[in-house]
Amino acid sequence: MKRASLALALVVGAGLVIAPACGFAMGSGGMGGGGMPSATGSNMPDQPEYDPAQEYQQGDAALQGGKYRDAVTHFQRVVDSTPRAAEAWLKLGLSKEGVGDERGAQKAYERSVKLDDTSIEAHRQLALADIKLKLPDKANAELTSLKTRAATCNDTCSDAADLKAALDAIQAAMAPTGTPSAANVAPPGLSVAAPQTGDGAYVRAVSLINERRWDEALASLDKAEAAIGPHPDILTYKGYVWRKKGDWAQAESYYQQALAMNPDHRGATEYYGELKVLKGDTAGARAMLVKLDTVCSYGCAEAEELRLWIDHGGDPAS
Repeated sequence: MKRASLALALVVGAGLVIAPACGFAMGSGGMGGGGMPSATGSNMPDQPEYDPAQEYQQGDAALQGGKYRDAVTHFQRVVDSTPRAAEAWLKLGLSKEGVGDERGAQKAYERSVKLDDTSIEAHRQLALADIKLKLPDKANAELTSLKTRAATCNDTCSDAADLKAALDAIQAAMAPTGTPSAANVAPPGLSVAAPQTGDGAYVRAVSLINERRWDEALASLDKAEAAIGPHPDILTYKGYVWRKKGDWAQAESYYQQALAMNPDHRGATEYYGELKVLKGDTAGARAMLVKLDTVCSYGCAEAEELRLWIDHGGDPAS
């Protein structure tokens, strides 16, 4: 990916150069300024009424302050606007637990696990919720999954400590003599992160993308999203990385999420158009270009780059 906004990245030639960040100021257009319009006639959802990133931050503050009803409200708005935000579903579950909605919490954890099966925290909280609801088979399935992962890790991977803590908490909650409080301790990874954490993770992700270290870039993007919530720039980068990894369905999903949040996001429009070129959907790519030409009244790099892709029938650098 060549451009980033979030007030963090500038374009130089075909590469990304990181500019110093001033806080975590979100760009209105993403990936190089300007926004990204959705293609005419597309079936993308309307722009959400709430700003998911802002709602996520308010939800975090409420959750940390023990204002669980407020946290539920904010995180519900996040998942309504960006239903594939796994971390938001996880925190919605924690918030629902805070107001005593155990069944609602379990459903939220299930959704989080379905969206991100790699999340140790989501598996942990789902197992604990299953135990509270007296669903031992489901809880054992989560425990087995984490045990298998821990065995593969063999105390040598970066997740070793988190895996051990999760297993200890689940097994303690299952044990007849286990203390009830063991099931209610939130894992360290769920502490509320400051926006600056997201800023640093985002910058790191851009650097990793430049180095073509796709899996590490995704991990950094996940950290950025956990800190500041879903944002079209982050989602567009995720789409780009998944495209590079060869998973076009995942890439398309993230581009669509970015566009649903900001229909005038230029970066997501360009990259979605490029994906359409790769898929042989020239008409769809041209529709995205028309959108860019409409938004970029005086022209923009995103429109010119997509035009080159269309004319070339693929990556013009190849």
